[in-house]
Amino acid sequence: MPNEFQKVGKFNIGLTAGIETNLCSAHWIEGCNRMDLILTSSKHSKTVFEESKFTAINNKTGEKIPVELTTPCEVLIEGADLDVYKPLQTPMTNDDLFQSINSIQESFAYLYVGHWMQGGMGEDRKNVGLLIKAFYELFKNKKKKPALILKTSGGGASYMDRQEMHRRLASIRQSVPSNDLPNVYLLHGEFTDEEMNELYNHSKVKAMVSLTKGEGFGRPLLEFSLVNKPVITTNWSGHIDFLKSEFTPLMGGKLTKIHPSAQQKDMLIEGSEWFSVDHSQVGHYFNDVFKNYKEYQVKGKRQGYYSRSNFSFNKMEKQLDKILTDYLPVFPEEVTLTLPKFDNKPSLPKLKKV
Repeated sequence: MPNEFQKVGKFNIGLTAGIETNLCSAHWIEGCNRMDLILTSSKHSKTVFEESKFTAINNKTGEKIPVELTTPCEVLIEGADLDVYKPLQTPMTNDDLFQSINSIQESFAYLYVGHWMQGGMGEDRKNVGLLIKAFYELFKNKKKKPALILKTSGGGASYMDRQEMHRRLASIRQSVPSNDLPNVYLLHGEFTDEEMNELYNHSKVKAMVSLTKGEGFGRPLLEFSLVNKPVITTNWSGHIDFLKSEFTPLMGGKLTKIHPSAQQKDMLIEGSEWFSVDHSQVGHYFNDVFKNYKEYQVKGKRQGYYSRSNFSFNKMEKQLDKILTDYLPVFPEEVTLTLPKFDNKPSLPKLKKV
């Protein structure tokens, strides 16, 4: 976190995914200014750092002191490992995971991946509560229903965390007046990268969906796109660097004030704004992808090609090399002092007796 940055070397580089709202705290700007260079994950985060400006007051003199970014800031993508995240032709190697997904009665499942954070209904950063509520409302009482798989947690992999996820799900389910609701399945616990890729490739997982209010980058969205399946998400913040509107359904909406239930000190601050999705577009894309999947499947393959071509680990490595070449100063080098060697030892003159 930038508010933890400290100078420890001759040239100090701060790396951060940045912020998910349109405003970062003054402490973050002060932290960034302690560095010689800031590397952040997206154009969104870079813009927020550069546009967040404050005024501090000197308690002794009353002087107004501007607080704004003075350190150079560059975007360094979070490149994906193409050896891991890719389409698979072979069955899943994790039999327990395979059987779990295979046991789902539906042949078409939407997948959400991410934390279920603090905040009331429609106010948590990833907007998981609204996602589930909308899914229930859209497909209740329908003869043919898709499923929704949630790979989520409150931030841990404990039994208590899993129970809390079940409690939240039950609460939302009970709020929808119907006895004929679509199924929502919970995946909880730690997965390896390879297991995540196998989950993405399962034939029943058709698309990833996220109503996220803001991303510093949005890594799961990138990694899922690499298996050539469609992603449905919001049209704001870090992930639109790699998700292209011509290939990916990007839902519209508007910026709204962050709710007090979601605020976090120095992270998600009062007065900042993030994205609230247009509910009508949520319904449209949920239904349209379900009914016209082949059309979105073609676009998903094109998005996968774009992601592989522009957001790989190798691309990140080359980008970092250029940034360091442009910014790193030439440091003074320690030179070893080499004294000349004498073939013959010098002899001192002898004193003559007088």
